[in-house]
Amino acid sequence: MEVNGKDDLNAPLLKSLDDFVVDIPQPTNNKERKIRTVKFKIGEIKCASCSTTVECLLQQLDGIESAVVSPLQGLAAINYIPELIKVKKIKEAIEEAGFPVDEFPEQDISVCRLRIKGMACTSCSESIERALQMVDGVKTAVVGLALEEAKVHFDPNLTDTNCIIEAIEDAGFGAELISSENDANKVHLTVEGVNSPEDLTIIRSSLESVVGVTHVDMNLEEKKITVAYDPDLTGPRSLIKCIKEAGNGSQSYNASLFVAPIRREAEQQQEIRMYRDQFFLSCIFSVPVFVFSMLLPMLPPYGNWLDYKIHNMLTIGILLRWILCTPVQFIIGRRFYVGSYYALRRKSTNMDVLVALGTNAAYFYSMYIVIKALTSDKFEGQDFFETSAMLISFILLGKYLEVLAKGKTSDALSKLTDLAPETAHLLTLDNDGNVVSEEEISTQLLQKNDILKIVPGAKVPVDGIVIDGQSHVNESMITGEAIPIAKRPGDKVIGGTMNENGCLLVKATHVGSETALSQIVQLVEAAQLARAPVQKLADKISRFFVPTVVAAAFLTWLGWFITGQAGLYPEYWIPEATNKFELALQFGISVLVVACPCALGLATPTAVMVATGKGASQGVLIKGGNALEKAHKVKTVVFDKTGTLTVGKPEVVSAKPFSGYSMEEFCDLATAAEVNSEHPMAKAVVEHAKRYRQKIGSHTKHFTEVKDFEVHTGAGVSGKVGDATVLVGNKRLMRACKVPIGPEVDDYISKNEQLARTCVLVAIDGKVAGAFAVTDPVKPEAKLVISYLRSMSISSVMVTGDNLATATAIANEVGIDKVFAETDPLGKADKIKELQMKGMAVAMVGDGINDSPALAAADVGMAIGAGTDVAIEAADIVLIKSNLEDVVTAIDLSRKTMSRIRLNYVWALGYNILGMPIAAGILFPFTGIRLPPWLAGACMAASSISVVCSSLLLQSYKKPLHARMP
Repeated sequence: MEVNGKDDLNAPLLKSLDDFVVDIPQPTNNKERKIRTVKFKIGEIKCASCSTTVECLLQQLDGIESAVVSPLQGLAAINYIPELIKVKKIKEAIEEAGFPVDEFPEQDISVCRLRIKGMACTSCSESIERALQMVDGVKTAVVGLALEEAKVHFDPNLTDTNCIIEAIEDAGFGAELISSENDANKVHLTVEGVNSPEDLTIIRSSLESVVGVTHVDMNLEEKKITVAYDPDLTGPRSLIKCIKEAGNGSQSYNASLFVAPIRREAEQQQEIRMYRDQFFLSCIFSVPVFVFSMLLPMLPPYGNWLDYKIHNMLTIGILLRWILCTPVQFIIGRRFYVGSYYALRRKSTNMDVLVALGTNAAYFYSMYIVIKALTSDKFEGQDFFETSAMLISFILLGKYLEVLAKGKTSDALSKLTDLAPETAHLLTLDNDGNVVSEEEISTQLLQKNDILKIVPGAKVPVDGIVIDGQSHVNESMITGEAIPIAKRPGDKVIGGTMNENGCLLVKATHVGSETALSQIVQLVEAAQLARAPVQKLADKISRFFVPTVVAAAFLTWLGWFITGQAGLYPEYWIPEATNKFELALQFGISVLVVACPCALGLATPTAVMVATGKGASQGVLIKGGNALEKAHKVKTVVFDKTGTLTVGKPEVVSAKPFSGYSMEEFCDLATAAEVNSEHPMAKAVVEHAKRYRQKIGSHTKHFTEVKDFEVHTGAGVSGKVGDATVLVGNKRLMRACKVPIGPEVDDYISKNEQLARTCVLVAIDGKVAGAFAVTDPVKPEAKLVISYLRSMSISSVMVTGDNLATATAIANEVGIDKVFAETDPLGKADKIKELQMKGMAVAMVGDGINDSPALAAADVGMAIGAGTDVAIEAADIVLIKSNLEDVVTAIDLSRKTMSRIRLNYVWALGYNILGMPIAAGILFPFTGIRLPPWLAGACMAASSISVVCSSLLLQSYKKPLHARMP
């Protein structure tokens, strides 16, 4: 499987300026501060005097280490300390001197990922996004509620990760850095033996002398070094060795990989323990309050002692409930006060506001009862201490169960992450290929071109090519394919897969973040972070949800209180030991706490998390909620032919010379012209020519070099081979170049096209010299997939650059009715747009570079995993296994996920729509049923748990075609 070396997750938001060369004096001492370099173009630089003026001006600014301005191009390169001066100020200083800045480096965009703590609902994630977007230099910020992460694109010249984290903390949330900038080609090392700036200077000089090292960042306090490097030239093992060799006799240095202390799983476990401990601590106080207020008074004479009066009407029961409730309200429930404070400070509302309002209303009204009872010898009233304490306990129980369930939504991603082994067996070979030494090292220290030994039962540590040995490798954990794949020298292996029976020697080709496994994990993480369009509904509701609930709660209290004072309902409705005000207050508190914005916020992201993780584990990579949502609307699937419906390995089954040319002559000229082409047909022609040469006993390996080589997109190639002008391609190329096709040639073409073969014509100096009949077998599952799509009410279309007769024959074989043949890449995109204009949601399935425009034009682009990197980049969904079954899987998984999201909204809104009227007392006049505040709190917690558990049911998803395949 081809793996794209550069991951789009780390691609800059904007493209960089064209590179230019300016000599920059390197600072000899960084004063223990990070030094950045900024480059931009200055206008009105007319001579060396102008450039000198700007340089002198800049060097007078505090924080500028050095500045060089080219008098010819007006290009400036400036070393500066971000802590002392910002790029914006540098620009303003230059412009104030009368020199306009023509190209300001807005394009220098970095990306960081942050772990966010303390989010409760959608309004929290929106508040963080707003806070981040207010930071000078932040371009875009996306916050994922379920994933509890943020991805921020920012200009490093204007801000840094510390400022971003500070902005999140100012908004009332915790934040920790996961990754920063382009960590793909960076290594973080911890160094030992470094005690002074001189040591750092020695190590820096040593590292900068290593070929491939592009940047070195050093921190003396933390004894940490970050090195940016080119993975094709060096790697972490070489860098560690370099640091060790930098020491001398009196001073030695050592280095090891820096391991970040925080991991997702550890954080989740810590959060689970925190909610569990808070719940149990709350129960220690809340259970006695419940017993003293609800149970014992109903069990005379056991509860009579609670009515013993201490002073005036203050009883032992009230005093005990007050004492036990207070720590629950203010110590255990402190998190709700803090959350409310920050929410109100940023002019928004969330679940914490509802809980704080409800519990405070109950607690402080109860305090009023305590004071009245203490000061009056006749006053009788009912306290609500049990409401406050039990409400907080039930909400903490709900959060505990929710984080327990949410941890399982990322199980698939965790399993993928854990596939890569921690260690690998590294071999050192001599010039003859003999093993000199073998050592076990960390997988993170592996470099490109390392030779690794994979014993039976061991996992493949990185992507590579087998150079020796034979075995079967189980790739099910990556591709979902259960049958082990035979591996021989020259075959590719994927990191994280399991070696079954033989011993393999593998040469590492992709390491670190470039491995297929790493890219899968990064794609899934990005997909889980991206918002699906359907989530906009929850975002809109969340903006006015809490204020609406507060207003409804106030109106409920007011309605019941006024009707009670007006005598509009009978006295027997009022429970014993409760007055009209207290009854109204209970209804109001119940409305406050029964409504839960958390469930709405979790409805979409939890389902997307589970679905994308499940899809990845089954070989279907879905790039975000947008692609997941669009796929369920697909009504037409457009298939490319070669490599998609067919195996993609065409073979020449017959060849025939025409016009008196010999077989050898036209084969040699065709091969010379096609040898530079990457098209599968061209490779088939070249392979056939090589076999023909071997057959006739010719051992020539080199063909005449082609000149004026030109690719005619969708038609073929042309060029000059020696003195001959050679065309190799289809009939369209021959017609375009006015090459006549005689009856004999036309008859040969017709016969082969009826057999679903493609004819490649070879013209020499304006005459058809011969033709190759090429066949590409249809994939065995193609017919079943087309049939199953039809049963899903999805029509299938073939679009191909091949001739109509061959395309029609293939289409008839697999069951496709509509065919567009002889179509170039842009024509494929146009056909997609034509179908879309008819109101159809179109998915395009392709594998080659020529499919990229169509993949981008389609509503959903599906790239075959074995296809080209360009096609994979352009696609919304990547089918890792190159199996057409997964087209059905992707669409079916999308439909199941969208159905689950809708069900989640039913759960979330159902609790609120049904719960709020019941909490407001709509059933009370008719049935006597009311929802006590503590029970309303339990319903609030249950709504979030229901939504998360509903999403978790997607983990049981099964492929629709898996059981049907023979």
